Amino acid sequence: MLTLRSIIHPTDFSNASAEAFVHALRIALTAKCALTLIHVAKTPDRAEWTTFPHVRTALSGWGLASEHDTPGTIAQKLGVKIAEVELEAPSTVAGILKYLDDNPADLIVLATQGREGVARWLHGSVAEKLARQSKAPTLFVPEGARAFVDQRRGEVHLKRVLIPVDREPAPATAVNAIMGFAHMMAGIEVEERLLHIGSNPPELKHHLKPHKTAAIATRKGDVVQSILDAAAEWPPDLIGMATAGHHGFLDALRGSTTERVVRQAPCPVLAVPVA
Repeated sequence: MLTLRSIIHPTDFSNASAEAFVHALRIALTAKCALTLIHVAKTPDRAEWTTFPHVRTALSGWGLASEHDTPGTIAQKLGVKIAEVELEAPSTVAGILKYLDDNPADLIVLATQGREGVARWLHGSVAEKLARQSKAPTLFVPEGARAFVDQRRGEVHLKRVLIPVDREPAPATAVNAIMGFAHMMAGIEVEERLLHIGSNPPELKHHLKPHKTAAIATRKGDVVQSILDAAAEWPPDLIGMATAGHHGFLDALRGSTTERVVRQAPCPVLAVPVA
């Protein structure tokens, strides 16, 4: 189970990072947990930032708050504490990693694939570096992909989850965390599909029915392409992946291969580290 007490989302509120921002905000509201927005800007703009204009605009559009509400009023109304940390652009990666060291998060939400603003700095290997060094579950939200949070209304559309699995890392913990997250966001009706690349899939109990063995589909071929092909044939709203050290074929999803998966994924990708 993925227990959320704190979420960290680096953003500059550019168009490229808008989808990731609304996902972070909606998840925090659903989990009733703290949300820290790490504001990345070329030049500080304290006067605008401290009024939380984008948070208030989003919540107002979702019918949850007024555009005149203060952060304190929002916390009282919705039970969610929203805080901010401001970094200047040249220190983005080091600053975020230092903040994560001092303030461990239960979930990081990252925009990827963008060519402007924060998404440019956080796509590909940089996003992977943040996710790996923080050791926290990370939700990658590719720009232009099919989102599971409606930006205008704040509604959650999460019905299908695709989860690649292998013997190493042991998949049970990651599957439970990924599906626990999906159930928290959208209820127990969310459908899962487990996928193994190869001919010897692991045996896994169903996360909701431990007396039953979970069904696992199999494919052969290139790991990344097989995952993308499966996602094209059975369109998921979320792809969940276990990551761990240098073990198992899913380790191939790190580094440049992770960039391929995230950039080509048709939906957000939730990566869960497994010890």
